[in-house]
Amino acid sequence: MIFVLALRGTVKSVRTTMKRYLCRSFFLLTLISSCLAQDKVFDWVRANDEVVQLDPSDFRGGRIYHPGHNGGNMHVDIQANHPVTVAMVAEQQWNAVVGHDLGGRLDYHCLREHIVSTTYSCELPPSQPMVLVMRDERQPSAVVRGVGAILTGATGRKQFLSPNDVLITYYRWGCVSNCEEPHFQWSRLVKEKYEITAAPKIYSMLSPEWDGQQISVKIKSGLPLMVALIPAAYADQVYSDPGSFQQTLANSACKQRGVQTLTFECTVNLADGQQSLVLMPEPGANSSAHKKAEIEFDATTCIAHCDLLVPKQ
Repeated sequence: MIFVLALRGTVKSVRTTMKRYLCRSFFLLTLISSCLAQDKVFDWVRANDEVVQLDPSDFRGGRIYHPGHNGGNMHVDIQANHPVTVAMVAEQQWNAVVGHDLGGRLDYHCLREHIVSTTYSCELPPSQPMVLVMRDERQPSAVVRGVGAILTGATGRKQFLSPNDVLITYYRWGCVSNCEEPHFQWSRLVKEKYEITAAPKIYSMLSPEWDGQQISVKIKSGLPLMVALIPAAYADQVYSDPGSFQQTLANSACKQRGVQTLTFECTVNLADGQQSLVLMPEPGANSSAHKKAEIEFDATTCIAHCDLLVPKQ
C-alpha cells in the first residue's frame, strides 16, 4: 500500500515536472519565433533642414502638411537663438492673413511658447492642410539704438536687432529596421499560337517557389475554351481521359470557362506542388473548324532579397 502511494506520488511529480518543462519550452519557442519574425520597425527618420531668420515679432510659415481622412501627425526639431512661439495653423487661414495683416485672427493648434530647443510634434486634424508657423517673441522696442542714431541723425533713430536664426529639422515616418522586401518581376513561361483540337493542351512547367506566387494567363481564341491551373498529377489524368477535365475543373481555384479573349491572374502556394495549365474547347464547340488560339503564360520571379521569402521545400 505504501509502495502504491509512493508510486502515485512519483507519477504526479513527474507530470508536474513535465508540465513545467512544456510550458517553459513553449515560452522559449514563442520567444524565438517572435525574434525570427523580423517585423518591420518604423520611427521618425530625418528628412531635411531649414534655416529661418526672424526679426522681432516676425511671423514665418514653414512646411505644409496634408493629413488624411483619419488625421495625421508631424515631428520636427527646433533650435532657435531666441525664444519663439510655434503652432500649426490651417493653410487657408494662413494664406488669408499672410502679406496683409499678420496681427489678424489665427486659430492655433498645438501652440507652444518660449521655445529655444525642443522636439515639436502635433496630432493634426483630418483632411485639413496645416502650416507650421513660428513667431519671434522679442519686442521691437527692446533694442539698442546707438548705431541707429549715427545712421539717421540726432532726431531720428532706427532700430536694429540681429536676426533670430531658427533651425528646423523635419522628419518623416519611415522604416528603420528590417526594411528590405523581396523584389519581383514577370517572367514569360509560354507564348504560343496553336490550332485548337479536341485534345487538351497542357503546359506542365510551374513549381511554386513561395506562397502567394502570382501567375498571369492571357488568351485570345477562335473558340470558347475551358482553362484551369491544376496539379500536374491531375493533368496526366486529363491527358489520358479528356472527359475527366470538367470534374477536375470544378476543384480548381484558378479557372475560367467560355474564354475567348481574356487575361486573368491567380496565386499559387508551395503546398500546391507542381502545376499544369490545361486548355480545352468547351463542350459543343466545333474543334474541327481549324480555329487557332494564342496563349501567354507568365509567372512572377524573385530578383532581389529572395532570402526573405518562404524557401522552396
